Amino acid sequence: MMVPLNVVICGGGRTGHLSAVLFKQRPGIRVSLLTNNREVIERHAHAGISALLPEGGTLSARLDVVSGDPDATLADADVVIITVPAQARPALLHAIAGSLPTHKPVYVGAIPGFCGFDWLAEKALAARPNAVIWGMKDVPHTAYALQPGVSVRMGGAKSTLYVGTHQRESGPARQALLAHLQRLYAAPVELLAHYLEITLTPGNPIMHPSVVYGLIGPYAQWHDKPFAEPLCWWTDCPELGAYFLERCDEESQLLCKAVEQRLGVDMSSVQPLRQEIVEAYQEQIRDPRTMLSVLRSNQAYDSILAPMVKTADGYVIDKKNRAFHEDVAFGLAVLVEMGRRLELKLPYIEEIFNWNVAYMGGLRSSALDYFPQTWPA
Repeated sequence: MMVPLNVVICGGGRTGHLSAVLFKQRPGIRVSLLTNNREVIERHAHAGISALLPEGGTLSARLDVVSGDPDATLADADVVIITVPAQARPALLHAIAGSLPTHKPVYVGAIPGFCGFDWLAEKALAARPNAVIWGMKDVPHTAYALQPGVSVRMGGAKSTLYVGTHQRESGPARQALLAHLQRLYAAPVELLAHYLEITLTPGNPIMHPSVVYGLIGPYAQWHDKPFAEPLCWWTDCPELGAYFLERCDEESQLLCKAVEQRLGVDMSSVQPLRQEIVEAYQEQIRDPRTMLSVLRSNQAYDSILAPMVKTADGYVIDKKNRAFHEDVAFGLAVLVEMGRRLELKLPYIEEIFNWNVAYMGGLRSSALDYFPQTWPA
């Protein structure tokens, strides 16, 4: 008989909802959802959750536990998957640390695992040495159109999933993690050699701030002007946004090379962003020639709205959105600090970081709160 696997998803957002439904389609998987959303908790008493598939059709599932109580969800967890935004992770890890089982290994990971999650989890779970810390390079699927506790729409899927573990984890622990994840996901799962391959993989921390800068920054045609209507992140990406994104990606690659030279870590798996996107989404991209064409023609990115709020004059970019408080404060901040520690000039990344920080009204908290003081030693 297949040994049951107890999976706890922390976070009731798009990725959390979609993961919960998909995991329940797999044999022998018990799924609990830890969320503070009372609507989701109350609805669970009499209804399941549906995932609307890209090709049409629906998958539905009734979860085993949906609760806001860490003790009720985590007592017998085997795998814990944190899907909350990076800025919410410190408080979440503090809240769940005392509820994790102590009698067996518990595999605590983040999806996606960027923003230095391994450093944060090491600090937050210091009293839980049985915790195996891991992260996934990116979300397995895009997800959107969430109706909490009711449904979520599945977007494009990654062809291969890449995971990394904290450098302290043993070979057997890494292989056990891989076995668990292979039970959960239909796509192939591969282990990376070093967690920095996740931290330095180009993604949202350079994508969202660069596009915002290209839309409304000092050189943009919409600088200090409202939009007449909402727009999509990628299909409406301006040429200037793609230009700044490519410049930041080039500097990110320079940072990878500096890390290789200083720490002796093989960073060859971290490819330029356009190549990462093309390999991840493959035939879903209609025109892979340039950064702009990749963003605009990726079917997995269709209909993903930029975060906007309506004002009396039109629409403006929402400075309270996670694109700022996650991707800037906890994502781009890591790259800026790495460059500073390595004495590497990153002019585009630094300029875009500083402008976004000013636009969002300054940093309240950031990845610098847990960035190791001794790094890169």
